[in-house]
Amino acid sequence: MSKTVFLFPGQGSQHVGMGLAFAREFAAAREVFAEADTVLGFSLSEIIFHGHSEDLRQTEITQPAIFTTSMAILAVLREARIKADAAAGFSLGEYSALVYAGVFSFRDALLLVRERAKYMQNTVTPGSGGMAAVLGLSAEEVSALCERCLHLGHVEPANFNCPGQVVISGYKDVLEEVCRLAREQKARTVMLSVSAPFHSRLLYPAHVKMARLLQNVPLNPPLITFVNNTHAACLQDPESIRSALVEHIYRPVLWDDSMRLLLQMGFDLFIEIGPGHVLTGFMKKICRNVQAFHVENPETMERMLLTQKGV
Repeated sequence: MSKTVFLFPGQGSQHVGMGLAFAREFAAAREVFAEADTVLGFSLSEIIFHGHSEDLRQTEITQPAIFTTSMAILAVLREARIKADAAAGFSLGEYSALVYAGVFSFRDALLLVRERAKYMQNTVTPGSGGMAAVLGLSAEEVSALCERCLHLGHVEPANFNCPGQVVISGYKDVLEEVCRLAREQKARTVMLSVSAPFHSRLLYPAHVKMARLLQNVPLNPPLITFVNNTHAACLQDPESIRSALVEHIYRPVLWDDSMRLLLQMGFDLFIEIGPGHVLTGFMKKICRNVQAFHVENPETMERMLLTQKGV
C-alpha cells in the first residue's frame, strides 16, 4: 500500500481562474471561498476567479489567494475520502500543510497568511528586490556565485528546489550580475515574477512582527507527519513549529532535502494540491521512482483517482 504525501504550492503558481472549476462543481469548494471572503472582509474569490493578473501578482492578494484555492481543492478531496499520511508545503504552502495536519484552523491560517504577505511585501523598498532561478548549476556553484557578488549588495540562495535548480534572492541589480555569471557557465536563468526578495536575510526585520503575530495563535501537535522545509525535518512540538514559521520568512526553503527525507521514510505517492504543477515537476527530478500527481481542477483530480484505481 502506498504511503501518501500531500504537497501544497507557494507563490508563483497563481493564475486568474484557479479553483473556479471546483467552485462551480463542488459545494465544499464554494464554502471555502465564501468563508475566505467573510474572514477577509472583501471578495477574494472575485479577484481569483475574474480579476486581473496584475492584481493576483500583488503579494498581499497572491498569498491568501493561493492558500484559499489549495484549501478549497483539499475540501473536495476530503469529501472523496482521499487522505494523506504526511504533508509538506513550499514556502507559503506550509500554511496549507499545517491546516491539513490539524495544527491550526483555516481561519487562523488565512489571517496569518494575510499579515505575513504584508510584512514580506513592505520590509524592502518596492522594486528594489526580487528573485531569479538558476538552472543547470549545482547548489554549491550557485552559492559560490552569490558569495562572489556580495560586495555589490545582498544576494543569497533562497530555494533549493531540486537537482540543478536553485532560486536566488536579493537586490535586483545584484541578481542580474549573478545571473550573468551563471550564464557564462552555461546555466539558464529566469527572473521570477515576484515583488520582493523572499526567503533572504533582507526580510529579517519582518520576523519580529511575525513572532508577535504568532504568539497568540493556538497551535496543536500535528495529527500526521509534517515536514518543515526551513529545517527539512519532521516537527511535532507546536512551539518548534511556531519558531519555524517565524524563521520561514528570512531563511531558505530546503525543498530538495525535505522531499528526500520523505523518500527515506518510505513515502511513495506525492499529490500536489493547488494551482500549477511546479512541485510535481520538482519531484520527478528528485526521484523518478515514485508516483507524483497534481490536482488543480476536476479533470486532474479524476485522472489521479483513475490511476490509483488502476483504470
